[in-house]
Amino acid sequence: MVATDNLTRLLDDLVNRVDGADLAMVLSPDGLPLAASGQLDDELADQVASVTAGLHALAVATGRQTETGSVRQVIVQMRRAYLFIATTRGGAVLTVRFDGDVEVGDVAYEVALFAGQAHHHLPVYLEPASAVQQTTNE
Repeated sequence: MVATDNLTRLLDDLVNRVDGADLAMVLSPDGLPLAASGQLDDELADQVASVTAGLHALAVATGRQTETGSVRQVIVQMRRAYLFIATTRGGAVLTVRFDGDVEVGDVAYEVALFAGQAHHHLPVYLEPASAVQQTTNE
């Protein structure tokens, strides 16, 4: 993982501050784990990264196929948990898991807020030229 202490601390703060959050992770757009909250051991981090990268890729492909724009957030509702995936301004991907008893609107706000501020602590990822051209045509 390419973690910085500051980014790891911010993810830990997110998990500790937001009710129901139990893990958080940031990936590069191609699925490389950049940082994770302390609740994730290496094995679980790899699993979360794989699932997140796959779900995000499906959402991106859907946006392209349906010509509806770039992905802002993916929400997966399971029986006992929610998985929120959000793209940061710089192109990195944030994922946060919450227990199933949370207020979804409050959680979506917190994830969007964090994703909007995380770019200060992350590298910027440039989109391929074809994606930039497609975005300008929308």
